[in-house]
Amino acid sequence: MKVRPLTFDTLVAEIVDQVSKLDGRARVLIDGAPAADPGRLADAVVEPLRALGRAVQRVSVQDFLRPASVRLEHGRTDPHSYRHGWFDYSGLRREVLDPAMHGKVLPSLWNAVTDRASRAEYVDVPENGVVLVDGTLLLDRGLPAELTVHLWLSPGALRRKTADEWTLPAFDDYDPVADLFVRYDHPERPGLVES
Repeated sequence: MKVRPLTFDTLVAEIVDQVSKLDGRARVLIDGAPAADPGRLADAVVEPLRALGRAVQRVSVQDFLRPASVRLEHGRTDPHSYRHGWFDYSGLRREVLDPAMHGKVLPSLWNAVTDRASRAEYVDVPENGVVLVDGTLLLDRGLPAELTVHLWLSPGALRRKTADEWTLPAFDDYDPVADLFVRYDHPERPGLVES
């Protein structure tokens, strides 16, 4: 295994370059533990893609939570629930990833603050549009995507950087496969794993 050192900016450029090679509509998943902050990287990719003439629709798995009555059925700190019942991955697929290829997505499904449906409107995805989704535990669920990115944290970095330690066991059996596998212990000095 070879690791190519990058900077945060060159990682953004690498993702933009990979997306630029995709024809038509594209779905991009940027996955990582909350401690890796995949949303920060996804946000950084938006403007460079738009500069290339690609329309971008940002979506976060945080807006596809399951209702609190389901999420917290086994308590507020159950790692099994966090791993398997916290996020509505079926809703993400049904409302975003599948319809994205037909030109419409629902950018959010659930408002965590009000614990109610977000009542968002469907938005158009043009022919060259990119639906850019960030989240955690995305890449072992068979979600459709043209490009997947995983931000890997070593066990030590994951422990040090995770505020909600009760979630750590949820990552024990998580074994994602991604198009771009990035060592991300130091976000300003990531490393792209090359085979």
